[in-house]
Amino acid sequence: MSKKKKKKDMNVLGALAGCVGEYKLASVLTSVFVVFEVVLEVFIPIIMSQIIDVGLEEGLSEYTFTLQLGASHTPIFTVHSNTDFIVICGVMMVVMALFSLLFGVLSGKFAAYAATGFGSNVRQKIYYKVQDFSFANLDRFTTAGLVTRLTTDITNVQMSYMMVIRVLVRAPVMLALALGMAISINAELAIVFAVALPVIVVGLIVGIVVVFPRFTKMLKKYDDMNEITQENLIAIRTVKTFVREDHETKKFKKISALVQKLQFSAEKILVIAMPLMQCVAFACIIAVVWFGGNNIIAGDMYYGSFAAFLNYIMQILMSLGMVAMVFVMLVLSRASAGRIAEVFREVPDIADNPSPAAESVADGSVDFENVDFSYSEKSDVLNLEHIDLHVKSGEIVGVIGGTGSAKTTLVQLIPRLYDVDSGAVKVGGVDVRDYRLNTLRDAVAMVLQKNVLFSGTIRDNLKWGNPDATEEQIEHAARAAQAHDFITSFPDGYDTELGQGGVNVSGGQKQRLCIARALLKSPKVMILDDSTSAVDTATDAAIRKGLREEFGSTTVFIIAQRISSVQDADKIIVMNDGKIDAVGTHEELLAGNRIYQDVYYSQQRGSDEAAAVYAEEEVQA
Repeated sequence: MSKKKKKKDMNVLGALAGCVGEYKLASVLTSVFVVFEVVLEVFIPIIMSQIIDVGLEEGLSEYTFTLQLGASHTPIFTVHSNTDFIVICGVMMVVMALFSLLFGVLSGKFAAYAATGFGSNVRQKIYYKVQDFSFANLDRFTTAGLVTRLTTDITNVQMSYMMVIRVLVRAPVMLALALGMAISINAELAIVFAVALPVIVVGLIVGIVVVFPRFTKMLKKYDDMNEITQENLIAIRTVKTFVREDHETKKFKKISALVQKLQFSAEKILVIAMPLMQCVAFACIIAVVWFGGNNIIAGDMYYGSFAAFLNYIMQILMSLGMVAMVFVMLVLSRASAGRIAEVFREVPDIADNPSPAAESVADGSVDFENVDFSYSEKSDVLNLEHIDLHVKSGEIVGVIGGTGSAKTTLVQLIPRLYDVDSGAVKVGGVDVRDYRLNTLRDAVAMVLQKNVLFSGTIRDNLKWGNPDATEEQIEHAARAAQAHDFITSFPDGYDTELGQGGVNVSGGQKQRLCIARALLKSPKVMILDDSTSAVDTATDAAIRKGLREEFGSTTVFIIAQRISSVQDADKIIVMNDGKIDAVGTHEELLAGNRIYQDVYYSQQRGSDEAAAVYAEEEVQA
């Protein structure tokens, strides 16, 4: 293993070790109880051998039971008859078995508590880390990939942790104690294990080296399968509308079969481990029976000692089987742990300013000073280039441009969803990088292109804008967004339950609810990113009127495809290929900007044609 790879593995372990947290004591107790359990299990066969060798001996008059540990003999008790000896030894075995059971139950309980707590901490750490990600960070991880890490990968790591603190402690301790007891009974016969151990160790190492990259590849495809599943479930109405169920089913079957193939490719190597273990186990038993039987015939070994030796063989072989099982799980979890560590290692591109220049945003003025920006750090192509723009507080600004002209990119820099490559974006006269993120984003409300509502009531969704909003404030924002009338038309009004994603309201209603939610923040700057596309022109105009009259001190950016949505704005920005092509009023741009003229007249022509068709139909009627 290279130094770089070792360092990477240590970083992964270090990142996960920090998630043990308050479950350290439970983890330690698990291992302690496991050791007690194993010690008692190992002593039971030696007592059983004494019952056979001594208790069944005829004419026992007096006998002192001793415990042999290496070369020393420790006296335990003295008896004067076979019956007394057998009863005492039997009671000792029962007591040891009961205590071993008790310690086993306790170790299992603490192991489950520690492992589930560890998994919960890992899950929380990932979730909290994702909350700190900028949009650029989120662009590097698929949603399905993050979901897989939060579910399957954490389950794998959690199971491995349980095995480490329990099975990986139990197996070596039992192996060492059982091997020691076997050697104390018959050192020559114990040489059999000197041949068996290297075979098993080499087999495990080869399996780990071959299997690990296959599991890594399988988990990546698992992400793809989750992504297809998630996409299909979210868009199930579209799938049914276009009658594409068969297509989606075939697509899922294809990726599912690929995951199965990769999983089989990895696990078919691992299944060799069990037959290998069984072959070694049977070979050991045959060798011990053969050589042990000869020793008994020769009078060099007692039946009880031989029986105990066989018990220790089984304990040793069980320990080796446990080790093999743990290593199989560790191979799988190593791939999962690496994927989890990727999230831990991801450094948020946008960090909070520990020493802000201002504790609040003074007003809604927005200034772009020679801004350049690119989504890709490695690309030479700029998504925004040489942007100089100055907006006064309270102005309504329209943003027009073709698809891909970087309209959304421009406004995403205002709440610092991305950081500029060069230049500066200022809100309230202060560079956005000099605010605390919470301070800046509390002052900037943004209604994104994709309107998102959450399960719960309409009131609960609106209160995302202001958790402490009064009924009067909620209704005021809803009226300004032209949402109050349709809300009150529902039987439960503001207490109407919304389905997941707001599926039981129309697109236009969803947009108006999102606008009302944003208005409840009482923002200094409000950004509407094509947020009225699903409403009719009359409602669109009413929303703009409500914004101007009820929230006149708020600076509003309106990104729109329709000229009618921005023509009454204080200024209109025309974007083209990541640059500002022109800035002016509707009249100024209509008189002197070719892009604006083309958009305006194409929409007017469409409106005139539609009006002509409508008029003709009316005449014919």
